[in-house]
Amino acid sequence: MATLYRQFSTHAEIDAEYDVDRSVPDFLVYARHYIEESRLARHRLRAELDIPYGPTREETLDIFPAAERNAPVFVFIHGGYWRMLTSKEFSCVALGLNQLGITTVVVNYALAPKVSIDEISRQARAAVAWVLRRIERHGGDPTRVVVGGHSAGGHLSAMCVQTNWAEDYGLPQDPLRGVVMVSGLFDLRPLRYSNMQPQLQLDDGVIQRNSPLFHLRQTPTPMLITWGGIEPGEFQRQSERYLQGWKEVGNRAKTWAQPEANHFTAIYGFEDPKSMLCQWVLQAANTPRV
Repeated sequence: MATLYRQFSTHAEIDAEYDVDRSVPDFLVYARHYIEESRLARHRLRAELDIPYGPTREETLDIFPAAERNAPVFVFIHGGYWRMLTSKEFSCVALGLNQLGITTVVVNYALAPKVSIDEISRQARAAVAWVLRRIERHGGDPTRVVVGGHSAGGHLSAMCVQTNWAEDYGLPQDPLRGVVMVSGLFDLRPLRYSNMQPQLQLDDGVIQRNSPLFHLRQTPTPMLITWGGIEPGEFQRQSERYLQGWKEVGNRAKTWAQPEANHFTAIYGFEDPKSMLCQWVLQAANTPRV
């Protein structure tokens, strides 16, 4: 039997690796956690919600300003396989970072199949560009911005760090202090054969343009690549393959396999100021560029 991708010969084999809802006994446990903790964050923290960064209704972001002005900034891009969820389910990532004096920005974007992954990538970059240009008005320091995301948001974070910021946006070529990818996706080829293809509508061009693994460039921006130790193995493999390519072009990165985390709990650390995730963001934001 011919293979579809790597050693996988059937759509069912690929779904078994990439259908993360089926990788846990009850996905709703984690969905409720995101919703409840995010509601708590919006109640407990000062929040500036639904600020437009682009022309369409979905292009908004939520800002959770730190208590002190001129604060370091973390921009979070949510997951959901580019086709579900919003910024409102991920206000929770501000809980730990706020205690460390970090302003948190949670990005919303339009979803497939209403828009393509090309457009979603453009929106993610536009949101980061907005932050770099305007976050000072909201108490953030535009020279200390870290970007990160989870799952599809990890993919979008990689697309952002590899952006030609000078040519495309008139910004410094490497404006970010760091980037964090949690259980990211860096090679979109297998998803063409998954149960998500009717919504994602991947073809050769979309895959080539939007697979970060195929567009690595040298940058001084440090990176943290992390994944859950008990999530499907393809997420670890994708992260390790991306790390290999990232280092081959001369870049720096730290990896962290979270032993007890699944695909959904791998971002819980953002709720705890003492966690590896929060501490890495703080250190990256405050480490001068060499």
